[in-house]
This record gives sequence, C-alpha cells and structure tokens, in this order.
Amino acid sequence: MTRIGLLSDTHSYLDDQLFRYFDTCDEIWHAGDVGDQNVLTQLRAFKPLRVVCGNIDHEDDLMPSHLRFTLEGLDIWMTHIAGAPPRYNPIIRPNLKLNPPNILVCGHSHILKVVRDPTMQNMLFVNPGAAGKTGFHIVRTAVRFTLNEQKTQDMQVIELGKR
Repeated sequence: MTRIGLLSDTHSYLDDQLFRYFDTCDEIWHAGDVGDQNVLTQLRAFKPLRVVCGNIDHEDDLMPSHLRFTLEGLDIWMTHIAGAPPRYNPIIRPNLKLNPPNILVCGHSHILKVVRDPTMQNMLFVNPGAAGKTGFHIVRTAVRFTLNEQKTQDMQVIELGKR
C-alpha cells in the first residue's frame, strides 16, 4: 500500500498546508510547472518525490517531461500537458492509444479533474488542479489517494483556499 500526495502548477508557491495534508503520504508527485527550485528542495526534504517538467520549467535528469513507472502493480504515466478525455494532447495521443497506462497524471489546465476514460481501457485520468497562486483558477487544489494491490483507493480532493 502506497499513499500518494499529488499536486501540480505550484508556480513557485508552496502552501505550508500541504505538509500537513501530505504528512501520512509515502510519496509526493508533482505534475509540472514547479517554478522556483526551492519548491523541489522543500518537497524532496519532506518525502520521496516524483516530478515532471512543466512548460515553465527546465527539463533535466531530475525533472523529465514524461515519467512512466509501475507502482503497486499499476502502470502510471505522468506528464504535464496531456489534454483531457476525450481530447488528449496530439503529442501523447499515439502512445496513449497504443499503450494506455492504468493511470494518467497531468497538470497544466489548472482544472481539477478525476475521471475514468472507457475509450482507453478504463484508464484513470487525474489532474489535481493548481496548488499555486498564479493562473485563472479560483480555488487552489491538490489530491491525496492510495494505491493498493492494483487498485486506486481513498481519492480525496484537498482545497487549499482561494488563489
């Protein structure tokens, strides 16, 4: 069983509340648009971190554009700009159709969305919205959930307050 804290689009702002909400998590995932590297430093000091590069970040070995991995028997693909069901980003669409993951995690839109896509073998699409203060969103959000024996459980939306 692995407890995940998921956030995206911090744009250099890391809300202290996240440390309390993610205290019971085993890993933190950041779906891009980190901004200031201090955000990564703080998150890495707190918990193991998986992170992808957003369109405001600089890609490197520690922050790739795409991250695909297996955890708790689930195939997970994390990227910043994925689009949303049924209109996926044309850059990822061919690989997504050819080999859909169990879970697709992204950011970029600043719109919280958790939905299954029956056209992609019932893949779970998860966008945690935006945890930062920059953007058009009204409420800052993150997500917390559990992966356990090839299942996603206890999905919780965390509201961090107004932008």
